Amino acid sequence: MIKEVIIVEGKQDIAAVKRAVDADCIATFGFNLHPHTLKQIEHAYTRRGIIILTDPDSAGERIRRFLAERFPAARHAFVPREAAFANKDIGIEQASPDAIRSALAKVRTHDLQPGNEFSWQDIIAARLTGTRDAAARRAALGEALGIGFTNAKGFLTRLNNYGVTREEFSRAVAGLEEKT
Repeated sequence: MIKEVIIVEGKQDIAAVKRAVDADCIATFGFNLHPHTLKQIEHAYTRRGIIILTDPDSAGERIRRFLAERFPAARHAFVPREAAFANKDIGIEQASPDAIRSALAKVRTHDLQPGNEFSWQDIIAARLTGTRDAAARRAALGEALGIGFTNAKGFLTRLNNYGVTREEFSRAVAGLEEKT
């Protein structure tokens, strides 16, 4: 059983998580969180800790940012977009149990004091911007590092905010180069 409570967006997400792992979950039911739901999340946060596992879309990212501000020591898990897409829909409920387990195995904590280990030069050197395949490279690296998919600027922020080490980054980039 996972110690932390997993925060997802809806009932179907809860069902998908429960098919993958033994865990307690709370659903936000969208961005306009009910005060009762926020109290539940706060209680879980202070007692057991929480893992935010929102959909890999703009609404999910908005919910993630809101919760991360309110609960700064929350942990984060990211299911890659391609692993969460089926039936012309994107979301945790579309992800396979393996994809959810993989995301939960790579949980990251948002650093309260963001680092500056990585710079825009690292993004350019790894061809994560400015090339035709930059988005695909960011998606693959985001999955390997457990920080999800975002644009190049957001990717740099995540590298510095989620405790990714230079060694992890270099290993992931090298693994990407081997595949191409």
